[in-house]
Amino acid sequence: MTSAERPPSVAGKVMAILEAFAPGGVRLSLTEICRRSGLPLATGHRLVGELTGGGFLERLPDGYRIGMRLWRIGAQASAATALRELALPHMEDLYEVTHENVQLAVVSDGKALYLERLRGPRSVPIVTRVAAELPLHATGVGKVLLAFAAGEFVEKVLAAGLTPHTPHTITEPDRLRVCLAEIRRTGYAVTHQEMTLGSCSVAAPVRDATGEVLAALSLVIRRNNADLRRLVPAVLTAARALSRDVAEHGGSAEWKDIT
Repeated sequence: MTSAERPPSVAGKVMAILEAFAPGGVRLSLTEICRRSGLPLATGHRLVGELTGGGFLERLPDGYRIGMRLWRIGAQASAATALRELALPHMEDLYEVTHENVQLAVVSDGKALYLERLRGPRSVPIVTRVAAELPLHATGVGKVLLAFAAGEFVEKVLAAGLTPHTPHTITEPDRLRVCLAEIRRTGYAVTHQEMTLGSCSVAAPVRDATGEVLAALSLVIRRNNADLRRLVPAVLTAARALSRDVAEHGGSAEWKDIT
């Protein structure tokens, strides 16, 4: 039997169960966990029970969710935590100026991973949450991260296909390349209902001490309030202030550990 044919180890099965929560869905049924992880129901039931007993998962009346013990361990991811802590004061300032949704994201596994968000009671409902992953080509933060990524990475994303999420999503590679070039020229991205109908965004890059883009900061607002150009200076100011903090608080090697 080759290594590819060997059944997954217990550790591999446990990782598959935990990974089942990554695509989203705060609560998952046992059946859904097993479907996402590719495990037989009996095996999943046993391992999920052990993970629940250990505090890594929590059982609710309508399913399971990540447990506090796993959350405490994950919260120690040093580079991401450090960036989030540096970003929060600047995000709060940006929210106070605009009273709109403020988001911080990095690239992870070919998607935009959201490290933090601030949302006011009157701001537009958004699909993002902390630790959510959304497509790079359809989000403001994602377009910024893609615009300043290495050329081979960009081509890999384009080759994988650009899924439409609304009628306004850019799905043609050449059109997206033009959009990314404009982001590099201006230093910010603007989206119009490309991820969610009714929502628009402005996003700007966050750079490390070497000038490399390691994150993106954005505002998400209602389409009816979409005077996006008016918000560009505020987003750029917050992103540049955060970039200065990043440059002062660590070397570029430390921040590369985030993704």
